[in-house]
Amino acid sequence: MKIVPNEFYHVYNQGNNREKIFFDRSNYIYFLKLVRSKIFPFTEILSYCLMPNHFHFLLLATDVSARTKKVGSLDVSLLMDGFRQLLSSYAHAINSKKNRSGSLFRQKTKTILIEDKTEDYLSNVFNYIHQNPLKAGLVKHIEDWEFSSFPDYAGIRNGTLCNQKLAEEFLGFNKDQFIKETYLLVEFEKVKSAFQVSKKASDG
Repeated sequence: MKIVPNEFYHVYNQGNNREKIFFDRSNYIYFLKLVRSKIFPFTEILSYCLMPNHFHFLLLATDVSARTKKVGSLDVSLLMDGFRQLLSSYAHAINSKKNRSGSLFRQKTKTILIEDKTEDYLSNVFNYIHQNPLKAGLVKHIEDWEFSSFPDYAGIRNGTLCNQKLAEEFLGFNKDQFIKETYLLVEFEKVKSAFQVSKKASDG
């Protein structure tokens, strides 16, 4: 996929056959260290979440992101090559540690261009990424999930992987009310989901 500077992208992948990709805390930490070296130099990270069998990133592409290099016979953007190296390095380490072989991730990393750049739409993607652990029942509070950028935005942790100033600029949230506003959105999503289920039942 061609990467265009100043565009937003939702990038995600999951374990092959939806199997786990993170088995203990050290795996998550190692993956984030690889993100720091393989992805961080080539883009602006606005949010992320690592889940037991998948991951999500919201990115703002830069001029560096779009630069290309030769990988075999292909011209590949530095950003996409960064993800290729990230997954390859991580899979190699996990396969070695777990004495396993074969693909750890799905073959293609999904890279979705966010064409709707309105504040509301970007906020939906941003919050969707952070809400994954809560919706999956892994935690009772979003801020309790260590392996996402939510604790950084909530002021619980001083993480530097995300460009929080850019996120505030484009998403327009109130940093002082961040947790409260996020939970209001979570409740809205629960109500919305319940409405959709009941509507399907009545339509049936």
